[in-house]
Amino acid sequence: MSRYRPPAAPKSPYITLQGFAVLQKELQDLWVKRRAVVTALSAAAAEGDRSENAEYIYRKKELREIDWRIRYLQKRIPDLNVVEHPPSNLQQIFFSATITLEDDAGQSVCYRIVGPDEIDHQPHYISMDSPVAKALFKKHLDDEVRVSTPSGLINYLIVDIHYER
Repeated sequence: MSRYRPPAAPKSPYITLQGFAVLQKELQDLWVKRRAVVTALSAAAAEGDRSENAEYIYRKKELREIDWRIRYLQKRIPDLNVVEHPPSNLQQIFFSATITLEDDAGQSVCYRIVGPDEIDHQPHYISMDSPVAKALFKKHLDDEVRVSTPSGLINYLIVDIHYER
């Protein structure tokens, strides 16, 4: 039995202007945090025996996580395409659209389609690579959409489409 896992599918390179600013701010904040962690790490290392020094071990792990995230952001940010303007057809669903959907039970849900790098910033953001977003792309107001989910098929009616400026 092998431990080989195929590489993950590449993420879409699109991001909103707000999401791009958040990633840049995160990168700057990580550099500041890294300085503080390195200072604490060297103070913990100066205490002596490192094999049983919990503070030293914790700071090494924290530094490794920060360095991993910095490396990821430094590689990812230059590859991103910032989408600054809404599409020409505002009656159709495209990237950065905020959509209100209604299911068969009459429950209303609101989503904003954004890039995969910014979905954790707001609870109603969904990735443009998600099955729901893929099913919604290029649909119009009052269209019905069937989305396949792990719990089965869900029918949605598109109630509202708007774009933030």
